[in-house]
Amino acid sequence: MAVLVTGGAGYIGSHTAVALHDAGRDVVVVDNYANSSPRVIEALRALT
Repeated sequence: MAVLVTGGAGYIGSHTAVALHDAGRDVVVVDNYANSSPRVIEALRALT
């Protein structure tokens, strides 16, 4: 099952996305990246 995480590049959203990924879910992240760290974005990309 796919899960949509809004604000997925923020602190809570990114940790939630990683936990869902580790639990075997397909994760779709939606974020405007206005306050996101490039490091977080790269870490989330590495999961794919």
